[in-house]
Amino acid sequence: MNTYFKVTMGLFMLVLLSCQQPSNKKSVKHFEPTWESLQQYECPTWFQDAKFGIYTHWGVYSVPKAEGHSDWYGRNMYNSWHKNYKFHKKNYGSAEEFGYEDFVPMFKAEKFNADEWADLFVEAGAQFAGPAGEHADGFSMWDSKVNPWNSVDMGPKRDVVAEMAKAIRKRGMKYVVSMHHSWLWGWFPTWMEGTDCYNADEGSLYGEKLPESAWRVKGAKGYYTVDPRPSDNFERVWLEKVKEVVDGYSPDLLWFDNRIQILSEGVRQEMMAYAYNHAAKNDQEFVLTYKRPDFPLGTGTVDLERSRMPDIYPEPWLTDNSISRDSWSFTSDLECYTTDRLIHDLVDIVSKNGCLLLNVAPHPDGFIPEEQQQRLREMGKWLKLNGEAIYESRPWTIYGEGPTETKTGHLADQKFDGFSDQDIRFTTRDGQLYAIALGWPESGILPIKALGAASFSDEIKKIELIGHKGEIKFERKQLSLEIHLPDTKPCENAYVFRIN
Repeated sequence: MNTYFKVTMGLFMLVLLSCQQPSNKKSVKHFEPTWESLQQYECPTWFQDAKFGIYTHWGVYSVPKAEGHSDWYGRNMYNSWHKNYKFHKKNYGSAEEFGYEDFVPMFKAEKFNADEWADLFVEAGAQFAGPAGEHADGFSMWDSKVNPWNSVDMGPKRDVVAEMAKAIRKRGMKYVVSMHHSWLWGWFPTWMEGTDCYNADEGSLYGEKLPESAWRVKGAKGYYTVDPRPSDNFERVWLEKVKEVVDGYSPDLLWFDNRIQILSEGVRQEMMAYAYNHAAKNDQEFVLTYKRPDFPLGTGTVDLERSRMPDIYPEPWLTDNSISRDSWSFTSDLECYTTDRLIHDLVDIVSKNGCLLLNVAPHPDGFIPEEQQQRLREMGKWLKLNGEAIYESRPWTIYGEGPTETKTGHLADQKFDGFSDQDIRFTTRDGQLYAIALGWPESGILPIKALGAASFSDEIKKIELIGHKGEIKFERKQLSLEIHLPDTKPCENAYVFRIN
């Protein structure tokens, strides 16, 4: 072999090897504002592993402390048939004398402490958390340049989104900001004489002058539509608000309320491409959640409001639910779900490949009431013991068994009364199977039909009850696996068995 051939072959092999070596540089996707391009979206592993997050409904709408669904107070106080209207008239006078914007100076946030909130969320076991960035009332909780009605220039004179971002990230959690501001179009009755809204102009909190039809139109399938469609200016400001949050705070999860389908397709596409490209440029594993039918499947992560999937869903998904059945924000008559119910909901959602984003409702002054704190601490105590069956878990071949059928559809959980002691859910992690019993049968025997010899062929060598020291006896029958429960429960809520 001559020297020339040796050198040539050597160079060829070097080129070949260099082509085969994996590059250390991560390829950066670029998203175009088209549905096809936006379907490059991939839900990151951190979200699939996290399972549990917390966010808050807290803003100007919290101030009245009225009974009922108070995050809608700014709309309902103008509805003569609603109890918020009667409450407002009794306590503040007519809407012409004291309108919604008059609550803004009363929103002072005297006891708001982002670090205290974040510490509580960590204690609760949350892996991601954050505030409502802007609710339907048009009041931005950040230092907005496009919206003069914001928490830095008015009200508390503080950048709530910034303070929460710092506190949440300092504790290793992923940061969430929720956006509800598509609802602002037609939220206030600017057509209604005898209210402060009637004198609204383009720069007001209440938005543009609209006909009554913009307040009332609803689609045939329950999807909100509007007449007239949002103006170019409304869409521009809507988009600029999102860009301010993305550029200024880089949330790890950007959550959107429903009704975005009222916006033009181009604006929706531009928003998503902008958020995704910002995250890609910063090497950020980013999640964007939405409610159907606002965006096509595959362009983000699906979120269900007060609802859940009926079975295992192939893609990661999210449920947002509140700590209370009746309200998202603080009310004088707020009643919390039991800790049992909250934990059982989390377990059911996780067994179906979902995550739970649980809302809490701080007092208008910024303090989270003790009853809500108690629920969160009890959830955290349970997760500290049993979290191996929740965090980083994946669904088993079936999500569970038992007589209870969970309701499905928008807001369905408000009509759901919870689980029975015969309901069981399954998860897996690193090849380990977990059976999570949502009750403690009085008989002392927990039967699991899915693990009977006729249904499950693998040998079961050992069963452990997390939190219990001692042997767990069991009997394998054709139609069920019967687990003999110990005399003492290892915890207060749901009971996790390792099936080896």
